[in-house]
Amino acid sequence: MYKKNTPKSPRDSLHRQGYNFISDEATAAIKPCLWCKRALRGGEQCYKHQFYGIESWRCVQMTPTLRCNQRCLFCWRSMEYEPEDFVTLTPDEIIASISALQSKGLSGDKPYSEKERWLTAVNNPTQFAVSLSGEPTLYPYLDELVEKLKTRGSVFVVSNGTVPKMIEKIHPTQLYLSLDAVDCSSYETLCRPAGDAEIMWSSVIKSLSLLKTKEDEGSRTAVRITLVKGYNDKFAEGFAKLIAEAEPMFVEIKGYMYLGFSRRRLSGEAVPDMAFIREFAKLVAEKCGYDVFDENSPSRVVCLRRRE
Repeated sequence: MYKKNTPKSPRDSLHRQGYNFISDEATAAIKPCLWCKRALRGGEQCYKHQFYGIESWRCVQMTPTLRCNQRCLFCWRSMEYEPEDFVTLTPDEIIASISALQSKGLSGDKPYSEKERWLTAVNNPTQFAVSLSGEPTLYPYLDELVEKLKTRGSVFVVSNGTVPKMIEKIHPTQLYLSLDAVDCSSYETLCRPAGDAEIMWSSVIKSLSLLKTKEDEGSRTAVRITLVKGYNDKFAEGFAKLIAEAEPMFVEIKGYMYLGFSRRRLSGEAVPDMAFIREFAKLVAEKCGYDVFDENSPSRVVCLRRRE
């Protein structure tokens, strides 16, 4: 009788999902995304290419830690299989591993890619997305890591905003803050903070208030809203108010997709279609004085831009 082969540990499960760990004692990891692989083979690129001009095939998706202090209902990532960090790697240790692990992650695409493009993608990436999984601001040397990565290319950091002291210290090319709720109650319901909800929500608000300063310091700023039907789709006015106060350069309103481990927490009814996302984004834009800048249907995202 066939017996299903089950993972022996959280790390084994993540390996099966394509995570390549830098150390057996740490959760810093690299995993090429779908869009990187498609672009490497000459196919479509990520919406970040469309909106911000990055080359998807030269992008490294990575994280310095898988630790996270939220358990968001909509997260497709495997928080149910979260291994522990036993050591904290230095920025130099993380950077030294990038080429080898990117090569490993893209090895299956090599036969289907133009040779020089594949070698460039592996040996000379120009975009670093610190967004694979976990909350990067929990990594104590994130500021140093960002600065060292910037000598090689552009750096996008995606944060939930719960560690404003680290937000103050980092200067990425683009800083994303996730904003999926409009008050402490909706935050606690959808993002399920692993700590005092009021304190963590206050930290999110503090991080939002830093966006003007971060832009003055040279970072492009963006707020990302994951739109989940039945949870935060009635809060257009609340989102607009927070956006108007924070004044990020861009706002991405991205529809929840029924993928990965989020299927254990939500049903397919929580997925908005592109028409729904478009209407919600238009309403938010009208209420906070932003313009609809662009959209990408495959990724179900509408981008708003601040009026200058």
